[in-house]
Amino acid sequence: MCRNIRILHHFEPPTTDSEIHDAALQYVRKVSGVNAPSQADREVFERAVEEMAATTKRLLTSLSPRGPPAPARASARKPSSAGPSARPADRWGHGAPPWGALQSDSVRQ
Repeated sequence: MCRNIRILHHFEPPTTDSEIHDAALQYVRKVSGVNAPSQADREVFERAVEEMAATTKRLLTSLSPRGPPAPARASARKPSSAGPSARPADRWGHGAPPWGALQSDSVRQ
């Protein structure tokens, strides 16, 4: 879960409240071990998400910038919805890794 939390500081356009909320939700899910809280825990869970989002927003507005803002890239803003099958294409520009290029001609034949 947390591996999908992206850097939110110092982007142009600035990070949105929705992005901050999504990161807070992922964090609370991870540390609690609960993806969807029960009715009994829903209020506590939602309060934790709100508090984490508020803390994150305070942190982001308090940090001093280092250099010019980074342009918001789709990969920095939102995890790929295409799933694992799209990753090789993102990495190498086609659907297969370049392993074949590393093999000798005798192995390929």
